[in-house]
Amino acid sequence: MPVDPRILEVTERIRARSAPTRRAYLDKIGRAADEGPARAHLSCSNLAHAYAAMGADKAALAGARAANIGIVTAYNDMLSAHQPFESFPAEIREAARAAGATAQVAGGVPAMCDGVTQGRAGMELSLFSRDTIALSAGVALSHNCFDAALFLGVCDKIVPGLVIAAATFGHVPALFVPAGPMPSGLPNDEKAQVRKDFAEGKASRADLMAAEMASYHGPGTCTFYGTANSNQMLMEFMGLHLPGTSFVNPGTPLREALTRAAVARAAAITALGDDYRPVGRILDERAFVNGIAGLMATGGSTNHVMHLPAMARAAGIILQLDDFDAIAAAVPLLAKVYPNGLADVNHFHAAGGLGYVMRELLDAGLLHPDTETVAGPGLDRYTQEPQLVDGVLEWRPGARESLNARILRPVADPFRATGGLRRLSGNLGEGVIKTSAVDPERHTIEAPAHIFHSQEAVKAAFQAGEFTTDTIVVVRFQGPRANGMPELHSLTPVLAVLQDRGLKVALVTDGRMSGASGKVPAAIHITPEAAAGGPLARLRDGDRIRVDADAGTIAVLESGFEDREPVAFDPDAHGEGCGRELFARLRAQAGSASDGASILW
Repeated sequence: MPVDPRILEVTERIRARSAPTRRAYLDKIGRAADEGPARAHLSCSNLAHAYAAMGADKAALAGARAANIGIVTAYNDMLSAHQPFESFPAEIREAARAAGATAQVAGGVPAMCDGVTQGRAGMELSLFSRDTIALSAGVALSHNCFDAALFLGVCDKIVPGLVIAAATFGHVPALFVPAGPMPSGLPNDEKAQVRKDFAEGKASRADLMAAEMASYHGPGTCTFYGTANSNQMLMEFMGLHLPGTSFVNPGTPLREALTRAAVARAAAITALGDDYRPVGRILDERAFVNGIAGLMATGGSTNHVMHLPAMARAAGIILQLDDFDAIAAAVPLLAKVYPNGLADVNHFHAAGGLGYVMRELLDAGLLHPDTETVAGPGLDRYTQEPQLVDGVLEWRPGARESLNARILRPVADPFRATGGLRRLSGNLGEGVIKTSAVDPERHTIEAPAHIFHSQEAVKAAFQAGEFTTDTIVVVRFQGPRANGMPELHSLTPVLAVLQDRGLKVALVTDGRMSGASGKVPAAIHITPEAAAGGPLARLRDGDRIRVDADAGTIAVLESGFEDREPVAFDPDAHGEGCGRELFARLRAQAGSASDGASILW
């Protein structure tokens, strides 16, 4: 099937826009590749330090003929998704020896859990942890001892940060190795109902705690389709996972076999062999277009509207909001996974999963089929699924039919004709809205603004009974330069309650929502942000705002609005506590949300 002209048009636009930076990037990684394996240029003293603790692997390392694989790990016990990584280094070293290679932990990176910090001061470090992770992984790989790299990470900012680092060392082959989702727990709709009941005082904290513990109950990724699981989807669509590895549960024989296969594949694609696959060549404009198409088809996280431009920039590619909007208009919504539906990722995987979605999109010409991947040339191999047959790992054709039409549908009969994201623009700036979980009757909201400068103030107003009519809740000074752009997910139960009471309600903010953004319309990532004097800073209580997701517009309807003086931002309001002091300079130099909100460029 030829590639859809709409997808080709976006790809060519990105290629033309990025030509100078991509050319410079390829030249850079080409020079690094031409120097040959990095270890060959280290002195004996350098090498002795690198191999001193490697025991029986010393001889192979010193000989420099066997591939040496660097492991960058985001293991910690705080993230259920990352806890399984505790045992991976030993397993990887053993698998590397079996493949005639060696492996070393090159370094660790920080990995914070947004579920723990949600609504707390620590969340103000969350977005910048992405670039901190990229810097930390860069330090790990700077030892220049590695012929390939394995990246152990799953969750929200961790994978984007690791991709930025991998692209920076683009001459080094790289595979991403997931740990898989936890088994299904309390159904997501039941959990959401308890949260709403608690917000209204109808459920006790003990009830809430019991529901949360039944939802998040063991090792593995949280099972809703938020940023973490959207990350896993991206790694397959962009060719950085082995096929079908994203949603295999931890602690299973298949998961172990897939980890060992990733090690063997990393050893096989180094410059020492005849199938050299540097990650910088894989991460071209087609890979990023495929990733965005996957995001739209599955109703993935809005956080990737920031992460993907930052990731792409590391590979010399420039993405803009128009690219997301154009791809969303071409790609239908094929999946209903919570918060877009009741199913979790385990149900999604069982119904056909990513392989089915990829097959449908390839057959419809909505993906580039000819990309390079860590598994080999061509994306078609990612329509296959891994299986253990008599203890041997094999890839077999994946599902060609959905096994549950309430979760997965074909391109010919999608849940919606377009992907679940729209670019918004108007006299309030530019932003995005996720519509895949929002009732079409709520795509357009026009109501007076009620303005706040914190999540806590919104919750206090709710408890005081201030919301009695249709309202646009504006939470400003939440952008990257103001307070690090924390997620505002703790507002979801409050806004959902108001909507369930029959009010027309929407959120407008220069902050961001969780990857699990739900059924309440939310115009997010508004730029320029209020702290930079953006239009949000000129809003007043009572101003009528119109958010129109169908038309792609956001506007304040008051005359003379543009002539008002903006409200001044207090830079000391978020400067202390929970390590925020350490990030003051990062906040000051952060880019806009539309460009990736990065401190790196």
